[in-house]
Amino acid sequence: MADTLARHSMVKASASGWSAVMNRYPELASEPIVAGWVGAGHPLIVRRPACSDVAGMIPLGLPLPPSHGKRRIAISLATADIIASAPPPLLADAAAAAPAHWRTTIDLLLKLLPETRTFGSLAWRHLTGLPYLTEGSDLDLLWPLSAATQTETLPSAIAAIARQAPMRLDGEITGPAGGAQWRELIGNDEDEVLVKGPTGVASTTRAAFLSRAAS
Repeated sequence: MADTLARHSMVKASASGWSAVMNRYPELASEPIVAGWVGAGHPLIVRRPACSDVAGMIPLGLPLPPSHGKRRIAISLATADIIASAPPPLLADAAAAAPAHWRTTIDLLLKLLPETRTFGSLAWRHLTGLPYLTEGSDLDLLWPLSAATQTETLPSAIAAIARQAPMRLDGEITGPAGGAQWRELIGNDEDEVLVKGPTGVASTTRAAFLSRAAS
């Protein structure tokens, strides 16, 4: 399963795997929300590996809500301890958890690309029911590209929506090589962009990224 888990995938851990994590990190086990996270049915998110991660383990993250310090906890699990996985939720599915004044912007985003997914505060609110959203929350999104006709125009279309949005639109346009921050894809074809892949970050040009994403 490890080879198929893209960054931002949501996974469920086994109870025994989570107990092992709590044994390895007693400082985390002392926090009730963390100790009970898996038992409550909440997911973890796949992140890029760090230098301190153990080879062969799946690097995961657990971002706590603002009421618990908004900490970003990094842990790792063995493949055998992952019992389920799924892509981050579709924006369409998470929309009901959004503030009312976000609705117009979300409708425009869904009209632009119905396959848009979300992975930040809105996603965690939708998946856990916990109070992740605040007045200053961004809307973190993933725009998947394939052979879509809007490959060249998608970044500027997102920018047009962002200019009218009541929140900051953040996130990546994603293709086979990974994801690039959408703002970096507005400009000239020779402009350099950073592509975040499963294991690291690579540099390419805007034109090269968009051409591979649409192939």
